Amino acid sequence: MGPKKAAAKQPQEVATLGPPTRDGENMFGVAHIYASFNDTFIHVTDLSGRETFVRITGGMKVKADRDESSPYAAMMAAQDVAARCKELGVTAVHVKLRATGGTRTKTPGPGAQSALRALARSGLKIGRIEDATPIPHDSTRRKA
Repeated sequence: MGPKKAAAKQPQEVATLGPPTRDGENMFGVAHIYASFNDTFIHVTDLSGRETFVRITGGMKVKADRDESSPYAAMMAAQDVAARCKELGVTAVHVKLRATGGTRTKTPGPGAQSALRALARSGLKIGRIEDATPIPHDSTRRKA
């Protein structure tokens, strides 16, 4: 058998997410922050909400179950989210903040404010902040 021919190396194309942007132009994502009294979720998607860029919870950052919703866990999760967003080229986020809602409490949990502060401090620009807590328009009777 003769020597094997080397396979022709094709240049790899770098995949970019979202619409093409010019230099100095912000690429926006949507940061969905769900802060209950049991955990804090930070989920970054594209503007349509179809494609997930990164999703990290407070429970992924701490070991003790009672610390999942703490401001410290939310801050650590937000820092990881911001680092991953920068890798993907997302430079700015609109924030949709959500509490448990429905027939339960409509106040966000303890991790909401620290998650938002950590996103801003880590270099992501904050666009609009919207409250996405579900509000019932007529529902079953509240507990107690």
